[in-house]
Amino acid sequence: MLDLTYETPKPKVIAGAKHDWELVIGLEVHAQVASNAKLFSGASTTFGAEPNSNVAFVDAAMPGMLPVINEFCVAQAVRTGLGLKADINLWSAFDRKNYFYPDLPQGYQISQLYHPIVGEGEVLVELGDGTARLVRVERIHLEQDAGKSIHDMDPNMSFVDLNRTGVALMEIVSRPDIRGPEEAAAYVVKLRQIMQYLGTCDGNMQNGNLRADVNVSVCRPGDYEKYQETQDFSHLGTRCEIKNMNSMRFIQQAIEVEARRQIAIIEDGGEVVQETRLYDPDKGETRSMRSKEEAHDYRYFPCPDLLPLEIEQGWVDDIAKALPELPDEKKSRFIRDFGLSDYDASVLTAETAAAAFFEKVAEDRDGKLAANWVINELFGRLKKDEKEITDSPVSPEQLGGIIALITKGDISGKIAKDLFEIVYTEGGDPAEIVEARGMKQVTDTGAIEAAVDQVIADNPAQVAKAKENPKLAGWFVGQVMKATGGKANPKAVNEIVARKLAE
Repeated sequence: MLDLTYETPKPKVIAGAKHDWELVIGLEVHAQVASNAKLFSGASTTFGAEPNSNVAFVDAAMPGMLPVINEFCVAQAVRTGLGLKADINLWSAFDRKNYFYPDLPQGYQISQLYHPIVGEGEVLVELGDGTARLVRVERIHLEQDAGKSIHDMDPNMSFVDLNRTGVALMEIVSRPDIRGPEEAAAYVVKLRQIMQYLGTCDGNMQNGNLRADVNVSVCRPGDYEKYQETQDFSHLGTRCEIKNMNSMRFIQQAIEVEARRQIAIIEDGGEVVQETRLYDPDKGETRSMRSKEEAHDYRYFPCPDLLPLEIEQGWVDDIAKALPELPDEKKSRFIRDFGLSDYDASVLTAETAAAAFFEKVAEDRDGKLAANWVINELFGRLKKDEKEITDSPVSPEQLGGIIALITKGDISGKIAKDLFEIVYTEGGDPAEIVEARGMKQVTDTGAIEAAVDQVIADNPAQVAKAKENPKLAGWFVGQVMKATGGKANPKAVNEIVARKLAE
């Protein structure tokens, strides 16, 4: 079990205002389904292709072209729902959302408003103070993405790239359970982690494969508790939606900025208007984009080109049986089986590739020692070189080999770091390198004792001081290690030095 405390969230209180105010946040996360084909066509989803090269006739809304549901995308949505412990709806339906879409040729978006494929679920969000909260997920629905409008290629014209048009999205809608900027970012991080483990979304925010619309409102202390009792949203204040956030840092900044804007309006006697806004990170402000539409403004109606989606429970059960070990389960196992701290287990399970790397290193070895080398030495060096774990010059087998040499006593910790550097920059088998370069640790107590005797004989003044102050024995240990090129067994050196000085 994870060593976490589950408790009611501590709301973020905005300082510097006339009164105390608390934040209420809900997120709509748009996750691009990891699929080679689009939701309703066989067109490629490859990122970075030439503009308008990944466009099928149905994506371009050519007359007579009808959408055909991609079964794999449906399976990915079900897999995500199961990963979030959510209800899977065996009957769902698609609707048309009508709006002026300059980069969606059909002029409407096919989405799921009334009958989503996934119902209520939950996400365990771990906070920095060792506590954890369950954020409720209201629903996950499938919908098609729009294209991309490009405004900076010509001063008089805008261009449209339809490559993203029709790409499958999962919109993951949370309840207004989030109470602060840091918690909002942690929620998105956890969602991304779970989907990466499931293989349902790669979570690449830079490419737009994961982005969030953030709903922010402010209320007075005690109003959130009234909402929980009555489920009356009026207690939470008027919300504004900040669109298309694609960075954890910007999500936090935008929430803080928008909260202060709303508080200033209310405290000046005004009213917050429900609307959609954009965050400008350069100016540190949000600005109005359009008034917030309600469902009826989009004139939703059932999509006449698609029958209701009916799936069988047996199919869902088969998907559930094939689910991989998820982050929380893996973290608990690492703590239990390898004796790791909560922090180390969190670092190692943050990404699937890192977790897999560590498990190979730790196989049949000391788990804590393996974690120390992976986190401190390998991750530290990779970060310095701006490399990902998948690009590591050191393989799990090589790092495991270094740890095996330490455990056997063939090399000391200091020699191991020198060996790691050689393997990192030059490659090679650690054991062979140690033999070829004479790096093996000196364990011959006779040779070590001779080195200690020599250092003592050469430094009578230091011997006298050490006899009066035993703490100075460390100086002799250092001199012996220096004399042996760092190859002497440190434990043996310490024992022999202590014995000799006590004579």
